Amino acid sequence: MELAVVNTSGSETGRKVSLSNTVFGIEPNDHAIYLDVKQYLANQRQGTHSSKERSMVSGSTKKLHRQKGTGGSRKGSIKTGTFVGGARIHGPQPRDYSFKLNKKLKQLARKSALTYKAKENSITVLENFTFEAPKTKNYLNILNSLKVADSKTLLVLADYNENIYRSGRNLPNTRIMMAGDLNTYDILHADRLILIENSVGVIENILNKA
Repeated sequence: MELAVVNTSGSETGRKVSLSNTVFGIEPNDHAIYLDVKQYLANQRQGTHSSKERSMVSGSTKKLHRQKGTGGSRKGSIKTGTFVGGARIHGPQPRDYSFKLNKKLKQLARKSALTYKAKENSITVLENFTFEAPKTKNYLNILNSLKVADSKTLLVLADYNENIYRSGRNLPNTRIMMAGDLNTYDILHADRLILIENSVGVIENILNKA
């Protein structure tokens, strides 16, 4: 698959980039995508939720009244969850939600996500550029030139660029990351995937590793 390379003004440069079929043209695996996205979201959870069980609640341990003969139900402690101010029954406790996935499965998921973007014609290849200084207005001008300012965009860089990153980090619906950090969730979450010209080869090298 070939895509025209555009400049920061939105005009075609006359160059084309060939996207590898082993990365952008495979048979998508939806279950691999599901597992990878599930892992990504699980890893974002702090897992610090906590509630007090009976052993953690302050209160008397004295039996409220005798077991039988009152006509009411049996009550063993004022700390039980059925009373106001009592413990939480089977409440959440701190835990780690993260889990591991096979490396090849994660590669398959990213390839599947990129293939979907390629099929939807949602990929733009932008020529290599940089800013002399961080300036949000300059980054916004590029998005306007590409006519994607109102869309959720993901800009993929070959390597870290401080000025580009700081220029776009405050814009809503805009994400900037390096090719090595590319993940299935962010690919699918974006409406438009903007690949810097020299990032295409980096992505293909990473995802074609055995």
